[in-house]
Amino acid sequence: MRHLPDAVERFSYDRTRQAIGIVHFGIGAFHRAHQAWYTDRCLEAGERDWLIGGVSLRSAEVAERLNPQDGLYTLTERSGDEAATRVIGALRKVWFSGPERQAVIARIASPECHIVSLTVTEKGYAMDGEGGLDLEQAEASFYPLLVQALGWRKAAGLPGLTLLSCDNLARNGAVLQGLVGEYILARAPPLQGWFEDSCRCPASMVDRIVPATTEEDLAQLEGRLGMTDRAAVFTERFSQWVIEDDFAGPRPGWERHGAQLAGNVAPYETAKLRMLNGAHSLLAYCGLARGHVFVHEAIADPVLRVLVDRLMLEEAATSFVPAEGQDLAAYAAQLVARFEDPELNHRLIQIAMDGSQKIPQRWLETLAAHQREGRACPAILTALAAWIRHVRGDADPVNDPLGDELRALWAKEGCAGIVPALFGPGGLFAQHWKADVEALDRLTKYVGER
Repeated sequence: MRHLPDAVERFSYDRTRQAIGIVHFGIGAFHRAHQAWYTDRCLEAGERDWLIGGVSLRSAEVAERLNPQDGLYTLTERSGDEAATRVIGALRKVWFSGPERQAVIARIASPECHIVSLTVTEKGYAMDGEGGLDLEQAEASFYPLLVQALGWRKAAGLPGLTLLSCDNLARNGAVLQGLVGEYILARAPPLQGWFEDSCRCPASMVDRIVPATTEEDLAQLEGRLGMTDRAAVFTERFSQWVIEDDFAGPRPGWERHGAQLAGNVAPYETAKLRMLNGAHSLLAYCGLARGHVFVHEAIADPVLRVLVDRLMLEEAATSFVPAEGQDLAAYAAQLVARFEDPELNHRLIQIAMDGSQKIPQRWLETLAAHQREGRACPAILTALAAWIRHVRGDADPVNDPLGDELRALWAKEGCAGIVPALFGPGGLFAQHWKADVEALDRLTKYVGER
């Protein structure tokens, strides 16, 4: 690091004499821009033994980028024309879970480990259509490694762990606890009581926009650094992390560096999912349909700006009770300002990925809340129609775990029948939102429009 330009910030703590206290599943750019960034700040302030061991579940690529760099990478925060870069030291090692399965299990089972955290995306939780666990899918995710490690801890007389979901799931702590409990009941029943008594699964809400890194980003950074960083991450200046104060044991002092501990995370989580993520998905599907590539282009479209304001303020913000002092109008204005920043270059097609896993939390829960009160949500219905057209696969590429099923449904039902097949009685998403006749008619009309 001594060869870096003076303008690049770097950590000063000694990583060689500190233990890995956190094992993180899903060591992608979002984690490295968020939780690892907070943990780096804790270590810089003098806290010890909170280094992170990352686990890649699906590909060796992240390990191949980070391990030759000893886990080091740069984080560049952008805002307008300004950019600030820091070398992050919190990540000590990355394992690819396939060939290094036993190393991952041993690390989680070690006395030094206190927290297992996750950013595996919605589909990584291997949920079935009813919100329970799909055991077959679960075998390819984090569950086998985690549960075997918990069994080792119990046998060794070690304390339980904090299991911390940082994914965009409503009630993510309770969801994680329930799904892990289901896996234990199916595969390791004697562990059930110990897990319930000894482990904790706090809810959390995380918010930071992290666009996919481009080759242009890397080239510009190399010009500034005078060296190559293939694991570089680029993000916005804004960052928010609200965590339920319910831990099984020791934890870093994240709250001393900008995170917020709360007794009830739900209002913050709901605001983020329904307002930020809901608006992002609207911009993605409607923006792609109108020929836009980036978020800042889509939010500058007057037609889409009106829809975003309506979704956030009239539909999402009125669908739940905010926490005391939570100013949703100010939050919406802040979100628009973040969306408008051209330096982020956040691609709409990145946001459009895995839509079938995202729309229940981002749109359908809002629709269900308003339907109970007899109110319509025209902005969300417009966005939902754009998603329905998107998954037909005629234009933009569809990256979705239900992509084949959705295309087959389109081929079978056509424009007249696709909406009831998705949201009518017995529809594919009816457990999240069963549309009434008026909503079905309006949505079918929107799907047929261009």
